[in-house]
Amino acid sequence: MTKYPELKNLVKITKVLDELKISYYITGGFAVSIYGRPRFTADVDIVIKMSSLQVNNFAIKLHKIFPKGYIDKNQINNALVQKGEFNIIDPESGLKIDFFITKNNEFEKECFKKAIQQDFGYKVNFTTPENLIISKLIWYRDSQSTRQLEDIVSVMDIQKDLDINYLKNWIRKLGLNDEWERVKKS
Repeated sequence: MTKYPELKNLVKITKVLDELKISYYITGGFAVSIYGRPRFTADVDIVIKMSSLQVNNFAIKLHKIFPKGYIDKNQINNALVQKGEFNIIDPESGLKIDFFITKNNEFEKECFKKAIQQDFGYKVNFTTPENLIISKLIWYRDSQSTRQLEDIVSVMDIQKDLDINYLKNWIRKLGLNDEWERVKKS
């Protein structure tokens, strides 16, 4: 766990999610550090399925983990309504956790279904390397941030047994061919 000091807090958060039966998976830069080359990331990205009935208990339990942290129930409720995101910031550790409410589209359903557990003394749900690549392609299309392409190359360099047919199928379904061609030129 010392390789990633934020793991201690991540495990605490995922224990809360599991206890409250909030489905989740870790994605983004932190997942890149697990599947690709370790890199600095200022936050942890977690996609969740949460209902409005879970917000109060969720906020209470996370406030116990981060007593000085910024946890705004209104922001959480707005994210639920808009299928958007909210974050929790812990000033003591500097950790920022971005929670993305699932849009419940076909691709995200697949991500939840295929999530795999990484054991850090506690099993934490992560997106698969293939779904991380697809997510990064989507984020690249939306942001044009070359960081997304760098992350994809990093994962592809390390993960030698990727399911290329699975990748190509989702790239086609999601209309990510131009973004995929850009990765192949990197």
